[in-house]
Amino acid sequence: MSSEALLREKLQKIEALFAGAGTPGEKLAAEAALERVRARLADISKSDTIVETQFSLGDQWSRKLFLALCRRYGLKPYRVHRQRHPNRLAAKPPLPTGLRL
Repeated sequence: MSSEALLREKLQKIEALFAGAGTPGEKLAAEAALERVRARLADISKSDTIVETQFSLGDQWSRKLFLALCRRYGLKPYRVHRQRHPNRLAAKPPLPTGLRL
C-alpha cells in the first residue's frame, strides 16, 4: 500500500473514533488527529504530478453537465485561449489505483 492509501485508511479510522467519542476529551483528541492526517494528505497531494485530460463534448447540455461534475469533485475545467467551446480540459492529480473519473 502507498503512503497515501495508509493515510486515507487512518483517516477513516479516526473519523469513526470521532463519531463514537464518549467524552469531550476523546472528541478533541480525535479532532486534532484528523487535522494532522488531513494536513499530511494535503502535503502529499501537492507533490503529485498533474494529469491533463481533454474532453470533446457535443452539445451545450453535455458541457454544462461535465462542468457541474468537475466542480463537484474539485476539478477545475478550463479552455485554452482561442480554443473552441466544445473542447474542455481538466487537470487533476492521478487517482489511486482502480478509480476512474
